[in-house]
Amino acid sequence: MTRARQHVAAMAPYALADLGGPDSRPAPSLAQNESFRPPCPGALEAVLATMADAALYPDPDWTELRSMIAAHHGIDRDWILCGSGSLELIGCLARAFAGPHRAVLAPEHAYPYFRSAAQASEARFDAAPESDCTASADALLEAVRPDTGCVFLANPGNPTGTRIPRDEVRRLRNDLREDILLVIDEAYGEFADHLDAPVFDMAETGNTVILRTFSKAYGLAGCRVGWGTFPKGIAVDVRKVLNPNNVSAISQAAARAALQDHAYMRKTCAQTAERRDQAAGKLATLGIRCPSSCTNFLLLDLETQDRARSAEARLRSGGAVLRRQDAAGLPHCLRMTIGPERELDSAICLLETWIGECMP
Repeated sequence: MTRARQHVAAMAPYALADLGGPDSRPAPSLAQNESFRPPCPGALEAVLATMADAALYPDPDWTELRSMIAAHHGIDRDWILCGSGSLELIGCLARAFAGPHRAVLAPEHAYPYFRSAAQASEARFDAAPESDCTASADALLEAVRPDTGCVFLANPGNPTGTRIPRDEVRRLRNDLREDILLVIDEAYGEFADHLDAPVFDMAETGNTVILRTFSKAYGLAGCRVGWGTFPKGIAVDVRKVLNPNNVSAISQAAARAALQDHAYMRKTCAQTAERRDQAAGKLATLGIRCPSSCTNFLLLDLETQDRARSAEARLRSGGAVLRRQDAAGLPHCLRMTIGPERELDSAICLLETWIGECMP
């Protein structure tokens, strides 16, 4: 029997969300961090128009999309690479710049795919402690080892929702060794752009990559479009391991249209923040603590693993699916997407019922 390479066979599969509700039927999900708003109308129109050319391969250089991203953010088009979601770009960065002799470092409650990408490249994965579910530049710097090759930092973080100021991100870069690649994953960056100036210019250092996605604030999770600013030398090597036709023509068209409706995206972010803060307030009245979030989700601290599992089971029995965070080192927590208002309110009511059942 043919067997996988040893390091792949030893890997745990990436923990996908269990979306089954009562009787294992699909249920409304608050587990995937999807937008509660559909894509902007222009994106839907662009998808339909592009279907006429679906027999043709997509532009492998994402020419129009890169130009539009560059114009929108005031950056050099030549810095930009696109991927099938930022997930693909993370995986390719690990394949190109980590490995058996170049370890990966990330905060202890980092996005679990960072670990999976490191393991797939045969790299050791190291974790730096966090304080109150918030990454620390100092802790990351203290955790650097002689063989550290890459540092992955999600800011804002997933699943914590917290962020560190961008001055701290710049300090982290300044104090890291020059041979260490810093990858800043800003998948939720649009929800926090009003708090700090963007850091896309950090690609000019030659050893920093900044990633973004159209999956969250733009509501295009199903289209799988990610992008990032890459120093030109790093971009050359990442292109070698990217699928040359990775972003479909339909997805590129949808992303271009979404960029043209900036007001729609900003309204999504504003409505999400309002709904998120209201939900956090309701949860606080139930005695459920949530770290301050700069994203489209909340991390619910249920205090113990048993309580988290009990709450998840009660929610699922009532048709609400949240996501456990064992893989991120937070077995006592559940993550709640800021989804449609009715589903969000239903989940909070189920939690209130669960509390009543647990504490008569």
